[in-house]
Amino acid sequence: MLLGMNTPTDEIKFFSEKTGKFYRLVKTGTWPYLEVSGVRMHRADAVDPKTDALLKIKALGKIYGVILDCCTGLGYTATLAAKMKEVRKVITIEKDENVILIARQNPFSRDLFENEKIELIIGDAFWEVQKFEDKHFNFIIHDPPRISIAPELYSLEFYRQLFRVLKDNGRLLHYVGRPGVRQGKNYLKGIIERLRLAGFARIRKIEYALSLVVEK
Repeated sequence: MLLGMNTPTDEIKFFSEKTGKFYRLVKTGTWPYLEVSGVRMHRADAVDPKTDALLKIKALGKIYGVILDCCTGLGYTATLAAKMKEVRKVITIEKDENVILIARQNPFSRDLFENEKIELIIGDAFWEVQKFEDKHFNFIIHDPPRISIAPELYSLEFYRQLFRVLKDNGRLLHYVGRPGVRQGKNYLKGIIERLRLAGFARIRKIEYALSLVVEK
C-alpha cells in the first residue's frame, strides 16, 4: 500500500518485496507498536509501548551527554532520551528503511525527525558502531530484535564494540525480554557471560524493564 501523510495509523500496513516481510502499525491505548511478519517489535501485553519506553529510560537512571540508541524502531526511546535536559545529542541507528517509512507516518514518532538533538543513521548497527571513536558515548540504549532474528547484536564481537565506545563509568541498558523461556532455554545466561567477556563487570537485571543495566 502507498502511504500518505494522512494515512490513519491502523491502516499503515504493507508487504516489502525487498525484505520479503509484512509490516504493520498496530494501535494501542497509547502509542502504537510495530509488527513485522507477525512478530511484535514492542512490548504490548503487560505494558503498552509508551510505558515500556518510559520504563527503559527510568532503568537507565539520570542520563546526560551523548547517547547511542542502537536500534531505532519507531524512535520511542530515542525521542524520550532527547527530551532530557542534560542530554546533548542522541545518535540512533536503524537498519530497515521500511521501519523508518512507517515511523514517518506515525504521529508519535514525530520528534525523531523534528528534534535537532537527534541524529538518525540508516545502517546496520553491527557495522555502524565500529565507526565511532573510543569512549564516545555517556550512555547506550540497546533494544535489539529477538536473538533469533538478529543474533549478531547479541554477539561477543558486538558487545566488545559497545564496551569500546562507552565512556568509563558509563551505563548500557540492554533490553533482553525473557529469551528462550518458551523453548525451555536459558539464553540470558549466555548474554551475561558474553557481556562479562567483553569487559563489563557490573550487570544488574531490572525486572520491570525486562532489561540489563550494565556499567563500565
